[in-house]
Amino acid sequence: MIKLLEPADYQRWDNFVRASDGASFFHLSAWQQVFQQAFSHKTYYYFTEQEGEITGILPLVHIKSLLFGNSLISNAFCVYGGIVARNNQAFSALEAQAQQLARELGVDCLEMRNRQQQHPNWPHKQLYVTFRKEIDADHEKNMAAIPRKQRAMVRAGIKAGLTGVIDTLIERFYQVYSESVRNLGTPVFPKRYFQVLKQVFGDDCEILTVEHEGHLVASVMSFYYKDEVLPYYGGGTDLARDLKGNDFMYWEVMRRAVDKGCKVFDFGRSKEGTGSYRFKKHWGFEPEPLFYEIDLVKAQQIPEINPLNPKYQLFIAAWKRLPLPLSQLIGPWLAKDLG
Repeated sequence: MIKLLEPADYQRWDNFVRASDGASFFHLSAWQQVFQQAFSHKTYYYFTEQEGEITGILPLVHIKSLLFGNSLISNAFCVYGGIVARNNQAFSALEAQAQQLARELGVDCLEMRNRQQQHPNWPHKQLYVTFRKEIDADHEKNMAAIPRKQRAMVRAGIKAGLTGVIDTLIERFYQVYSESVRNLGTPVFPKRYFQVLKQVFGDDCEILTVEHEGHLVASVMSFYYKDEVLPYYGGGTDLARDLKGNDFMYWEVMRRAVDKGCKVFDFGRSKEGTGSYRFKKHWGFEPEPLFYEIDLVKAQQIPEINPLNPKYQLFIAAWKRLPLPLSQLIGPWLAKDLG
């Protein structure tokens, strides 16, 4: 039997997620509240049930945009998603339900964001990789595991007198993050999105801000899940470049995560060949391919809605020149549909 998630089932859903090796932080039920509250996107969180026990889950988000197309995604705005099932029967039922819904909604495509290939008959985007690595309980061993040149950057940040503090409000983080994505030519998410993330996930969503003599240098929003830490959204000011603020910041996240008992550092996804890809490689992380598998419904080929698409280059160049306040005003209207 397939059902749609209701608030009364949140705890059961999350218990299933936390007990499943194939599930991730991005499968948690709270994301449904995030999408509804921050973006007003329609969600379809399906689960299968047998004898009162959940046997499979599938979170889906419908994003319909004049500029960026019409898609059904598991899970939108997240690096991982897709079906998590205990058996083939549950998996097949959820896959069939998703394909049926995709056709009822008339979307261009149905997208499943998997760490491992699950739909071998579907084409997939050969674009993204993820970086995950086990970390040691000993800080010195983690420092020694960082390649020499990158380790020197971290030590330079420490020597410069940088300090990390935990912010309970998102204001400083949002200022830094919005400036960083503007500089990359990317529209920023609405401030409301980050407020909702902090509110919904509570202590599992932490903001670390780096300061130097009272000045804002960098800031990152990280998620905690089981024994993992996921620094997910981050950025730095102009000071960060000179003071090695970003290098120090991620070391500080790792150091604090170890003290909390974390064993895995998930650096998240990057597009192959980009600056963030090289940065994570310099930390000694090895890329793992992601399988963003696509069921083409109305589209004839995989939509290329990403900054590497040549047709967006003029837009990106223009966006980089926007005054920051203007980018903060216009950006959220665009970014809410960039799932």
